Amino acid sequence: MSNLLVLGGARSGKSRYAQLRAEALTGELVYLATAQAFDGEMAERIALHRADRGPRWSTVEAPLELAEAITAHSRPGTVVLVDCLTLWASNLILAERDSTAATADLLRAVLDAPGPAILVANEVGLGIVPDNALARRFRDVAGRINQEVAAAVDEVVMMVAGLPLVLKPKA
Repeated sequence: MSNLLVLGGARSGKSRYAQLRAEALTGELVYLATAQAFDGEMAERIALHRADRGPRWSTVEAPLELAEAITAHSRPGTVVLVDCLTLWASNLILAERDSTAATADLLRAVLDAPGPAILVANEVGLGIVPDNALARRFRDVAGRINQEVAAAVDEVVMMVAGLPLVLKPKA
């Protein structure tokens, strides 16, 4: 399998689709989680996602050092699933990290990985223009990351209402 980006809005089915695509492959499955449980509701969401994955998966927390986690855990025969780039973008902004440099590192790690990578991201550019500078910055950073990753990977799928729409078919 080649590298895949799965985009979609909230509750569009993108994480489930990415998980099913990964589980259809043989070999080890590594889930790189970017979410951080800052409140009880988020902790519950994380626990539900982890339980849904089952015993075939190993989970690695990578809220900021995503490129390093991909490099460390990607091996031939291992599928790495990153969920999600949008939370990672938020983490970078809140930690005052350089998102341009971090994205370049991410792309190098994905393209150099000896096994397939599946990346999940929210499409945040379909709504109204946010009314504050931080929200606009977040939208801009997330959109730029999505564009750069989509250009670099072999396949891009957009999820809408649980249905996959192929935006960039694998060659």
